[in-house]
Amino acid sequence: MDARRNTIQRRMILDSVKELDIHATAEQVYERIAAEHPAIGKATVYRNLSRMAEAGELQGIGNFGGSAHYDHNLEKHYHFICDKCGRVFDVMSFFPEIEERIEAMDGFTIKGHSLTFSGLCPECGKLN
Repeated sequence: MDARRNTIQRRMILDSVKELDIHATAEQVYERIAAEHPAIGKATVYRNLSRMAEAGELQGIGNFGGSAHYDHNLEKHYHFICDKCGRVFDVMSFFPEIEERIEAMDGFTIKGHSLTFSGLCPECGKLN
């Protein structure tokens, strides 16, 4: 089956990830869609999120707190995860020279990289 086939379910999933705009987990996407379309299966949402990430339609940004998270922002960027509130933020910086240095020093052929920072977000930092 074509990973880019445009089904109603795929459109609902992509729209939900964009509307949630919180680096949503598969569970959060499922809950949002199921509230309006209770017939959709959880497996359908999980499977399509995975396929959409593999096809480059969404960015899978890793597992934090035991759940995979998805990002609709496909621009090259990094992420910041707050240790206190658990929110995931976009860091709109990108340093491709990291790949070049590693390839030159270690001989790896790098196809891409991801980088995640952790600490306290501005809101949680004010509370300390």
